Formats: sequence, structure tokens, C-alpha cells
Amino acid sequence: MSSSDSPEISKLEIIDGDYVLEDVPHLSDYIPDLPTYPNPLQDNPAYSVVKQYFVHVDDSVPQKVVVHKDGPRGIHFRRAGARQKVYFQPDDVHACIVTCGGLCPGLNTVVREIVCGLHHMYGVKKVLGIDGGFKGFYAKNTELDLKGGYKGFYAKNTVYLNPKVVNDIHKRGGTILGTSRGGHDTTKIVDSIQDRGINQVYIIGGDGTQRGAALIFEEIRRRGLKVSVAGIPKTIDNDIPVIDKSFGFDTAVEEAQRAINAAHVEAESSDNCIGLVKVMGRYSGFIAMHATLANRDVDCCLIPESPFYLEGSGGLFEYIEKRLKENGHIVIVIAEGAGQELLSESIQSMTDASGNKLLQDVGLWLSQRIKEYFSKQRKMPINLKYIDPTYMIRAVPSNASDNVYCTLLAQSAVHGTMAGYTGFTCGLVHGRHTYIPFNRITEKQNKVVITDRMWARLLSSTNQPSFLSAKDIVEDKTDAGQ
Repeated sequence: MSSSDSPEISKLEIIDGDYVLEDVPHLSDYIPDLPTYPNPLQDNPAYSVVKQYFVHVDDSVPQKVVVHKDGPRGIHFRRAGARQKVYFQPDDVHACIVTCGGLCPGLNTVVREIVCGLHHMYGVKKVLGIDGGFKGFYAKNTELDLKGGYKGFYAKNTVYLNPKVVNDIHKRGGTILGTSRGGHDTTKIVDSIQDRGINQVYIIGGDGTQRGAALIFEEIRRRGLKVSVAGIPKTIDNDIPVIDKSFGFDTAVEEAQRAINAAHVEAESSDNCIGLVKVMGRYSGFIAMHATLANRDVDCCLIPESPFYLEGSGGLFEYIEKRLKENGHIVIVIAEGAGQELLSESIQSMTDASGNKLLQDVGLWLSQRIKEYFSKQRKMPINLKYIDPTYMIRAVPSNASDNVYCTLLAQSAVHGTMAGYTGFTCGLVHGRHTYIPFNRITEKQNKVVITDRMWARLLSSTNQPSFLSAKDIVEDKTDAGQ
């Protein structure tokens, strides 16, 4: 079964008037008479000075923070954090961690803090890293040529982790565990988990990975195994719904500033110069939007959610020419998924191993179209500098803000699994850490709403036209449920 066949995890809803708790599964839901144990943190002197460290069992966080006084209280999620009772004894825990999908700043920080959280807070000593994504659960040993003509085998799919091993990995980009796209075989993965005696599984990845995690949880529940499955949502594009933001996003926005600053310096230094920067954002333009707002030197931001056209009155070419005549230069930021409908459709049906559509390089395409327009139609000499910092951005270590966020996400996951919760992902909802059912973060993608205030703030900052027709605005309001 592929990750795209993910079933809908059943939601436990407790309705009290207009209050709804959208709960996550618990081991006790399908394993009766599970024993509980006092949380080891109660005897940890480091936590004795913290008042009310343990989260009350009934604490919850609202999904919607702005409500009318007579409106319903709406959906709530279970608040993350340590509980007074746990469902695992530290010596019995055998945990594993896997990272999947593309690289993202903060992966190593999450791995480090899961290991250190299990070890320092709960006294767990057995933590295994699965090398190479989901495939690592069942990858066969690799045959190697050794000196002297001998053959040997190298078990490449496991890494034993402890605080010493992971001590400084947060200072590096990438993931020490390795990663891959695809390779999800639910039966083989759960067989491996069962055979190894693993009882806590931490899965770090984007929406496709979390759908795979949901499948793993369902198979574990079907077999009646005492195994907690926790997800930590990862996407540099910030396109996961419900949560405030995904880790690595702040770092991506900060790192994009370097490319935009370079484009601005280049553009200012030559007559009629265009600095064009392409950033990540396959379906969602959050990086482009926030990087533009943070930089203030950008004259135009193009994102997948906001259609644009090139020629004619109100088109992009007309705006570029206007800014060149006014300022002598222009800086454009474009998300990788923007304008794909304008490109050739020759590879639109092709996908990568994660099931994502393969996109054409809109930055190179737009660069060529701009050059052709101004040289052939306007007979106007221009300079164009194109910068694509994609792999530089996603391969850097996380910044201070993301390091803090990654630490709290990892600790929330550890607290949740020790408390017996399973089939959940961790995320920040209105500034509070919560446990969210898998299906809520995989049901759709989070996108910029171009009829929302944030996009209006960007248009005010850049003073660019919206490039939208009345039909586009109506369709966006419909998509946003307005």
C-alpha cells in the first residue's frame, strides 16, 4: 500500500455544548488493562523547582482563537506536555527515529532533542536511528569489496544514538540519519518494528511522510502492538495546515534574505537591471511572501496562489518597464510553483518518489521571457541577474528561533509517547504545543489566501499590482470559504 492510500484515522470527539475536543488515539483504546507508572520527572530534582510542570489531562487548545462573543467555542486539540502517569518504564523503551523527504533546517536539532529528551528526562537508553528514510526499516545489508579480494557486508540501515553521539549535530545542516523519498511499505516497516522490539517510533517528515506514519499506526493498531507512533511535521514551505508554522521556515526566510540582498545590490549597480530570485514554494508561497516582507527591497513577489500574466495592460512586463523607468532597477522574488500554468505542460503529469509534481524551472523560463520581450518587442537594453538559492537554503543549520521550536516539538513528542498517546503529530497552535490527529494535517495543504490581510500587507509594502482579474478574486474567496 502506498502512502497516498492513507486511511482516515478515527477522531474521538467529545462534545459538551459548543466545545469539541478533537482527540488523538491512545494505546489504551485498543490494549485493555495497560499498567501505568509514576512519571520519572517527579523524582528529577531539575524539575522540582518548576510549578505545575505537568499538564492537566483536560487541558486543550482552541483551533480558532478569534471568535464572536455569541459564536461556538469550536474545535480544540489536546495540549502537549508531560503527564503525571506514563505507560512505559524507561528500561523497557526501545525507541527509533526516522527522517524522510527533502532536507530542511532543524532536522538534526529534532533528532538531537528526541534522543536527549528520552535520555535526560525519562532515563531511556535504547534509541535507534533508522538510516535513509522509510526504506531503512527494511533495507538489506550492502555487499562491499574489502582489501585482499574478500567480500563483506555492512549493515547500513541503523545508527545507535545517545546524547554523546548527537551532542553537536544541531550545528550541521541536513540529517545525520540520511533521508529519502518514497520507499514506504507498511507491512515491511511494521514487521521490522515488531522484529526489533521497537515500541516508540518518531517519524519526521512532510505531509506524505505523515500519511505514511498514519498507515504505520493503523497497522500497529490492527496487530494490537504496544507501540506509540509520533510524527513531527517537517516542510520548509510551511504548507501544513492547522499548525502555526513548520520548523525550518524561519531559517528559510532568513537565509533567503542573502539571495535577495545580492539581487538588490546587483540591480542597483547597473542601468535597467532586473534582479530575479527564485525561492522554494511548490504549492504555497509563504517563503516568498515572508522573505519579501522582511527584506523591503523587493518590488514584486509572485506566488503559486496568485495567478499572473505577462503581456498586455496590467501584466508583469508592463509593471517591470514602469519600475525600470522610475527607479532604474527592479527586484523580483518568485516561488518555484508560481506561473506553472504558463509553462509548457510537457512534464506536468510526472511526479517524484514522494508523489509531488515535477515542476519546470519557472525562474529560468521567466528570465528568458523577460529578455526576449525587452530586446525584441521594446528594443530596450536590460541586464538580468538570476539567483536560485534553493539548495543553499534548505541545507543550512537552523537558526536560533527554529532551534528553540525544534527542541519544544521534540520534547512534546517524547512526553506524548511516554504518556501512551499514539497516531498523533506535534504542532504549535496559536502559540501552544498540541497533539493533532494525523488526518488533520494531511487532509489539505496550507496556502496563502490572497484575499487575506497578510497578502494585502505585502501588496502595500511592494506597491505591486495584484495581477488578478475579478474572476480570480471570486475563485480565491470561494477556496478560502468566505
